[in-house]
Amino acid sequence: MADITSPSTGLVTVFGGTGFLGSTIVQRLVESGMRVRIAARHPRALDLAEARGQIALQRADVRDEDSVAEALKGATGVVNAVGLYVEQGQATFRAIHEEGAERVARRAGEAGIRRLIHISGIGVDPASASNYVRARAYGEQRVREVFPNATLLRPSVLFGPNDAFLNSLKTVTRLPIVPLFGRGSTRLQPVYVEDVARAVLQVLEMPDTNGRTFELGGARAYRYRDIIKRVLTHLGRRRLLLPVPFVVWRLLARIASLLPNTPLTLDQVILMETNNVVNAKANTFNDLGIEPCSLEQMLSACLDELSC
Repeated sequence: MADITSPSTGLVTVFGGTGFLGSTIVQRLVESGMRVRIAARHPRALDLAEARGQIALQRADVRDEDSVAEALKGATGVVNAVGLYVEQGQATFRAIHEEGAERVARRAGEAGIRRLIHISGIGVDPASASNYVRARAYGEQRVREVFPNATLLRPSVLFGPNDAFLNSLKTVTRLPIVPLFGRGSTRLQPVYVEDVARAVLQVLEMPDTNGRTFELGGARAYRYRDIIKRVLTHLGRRRLLLPVPFVVWRLLARIASLLPNTPLTLDQVILMETNNVVNAKANTFNDLGIEPCSLEQMLSACLDELSC
């Protein structure tokens, strides 16, 4: 077991530690006995009774050199779990997922930190039509340039209690007619957020993961329409599923972009045009000794949450 897991000698800084994935990672690391520093623009203490002083809070913004450097002081490991899915003002995909990712990695290297986990996503492609996907891809490249031993984790669509994915499906299935992206044939491999947090812990404990990339998908892949059907069945709802061409979705997204709080973006539509599943040749959960959950296994627990 690597030294980084010892509470007396190891401190892991988690950027984005208050987000959906980041907070789950923090909880998993604390439960394992690690000391954790939550670095976020608006840091807050998590409700972890077992923390016992293991958690420190640090205000930090990946767009700011000084705050990143301060958040890394004394750390032996760092996890970049910052996520941005809708651009707002100066918080752009390039600023967060590309420049911010490079900044965290470069500063970590300068600070002599031994372990860096950079969380990206399945399907990164510098030639993608999606600004989000391109920024993720360029971010990975820039991280590798300044911190070659970084471990890259690429999860598929995340789900869990109070998530964005299942919450949105629960909302849309209230409609009398449920619109599908295209014919609903896009394949997704939803991954349970706790499993990704377990992967982060395993990577920190396994030195041979340095410099490697892992694609993290759930136990099964599904067509989008089949996920909708499973949600409807669990909720006891009967609805008509209506295929909607992607050209229509793109038009709707452009119109929605004019709204102050857009419910739909062009990047989201583009993402739904492409399968989001683990590459057959990639390192996976199996290489980390983890058996991931399937959507069916956790669907009830997630949808039955009051706010899920």
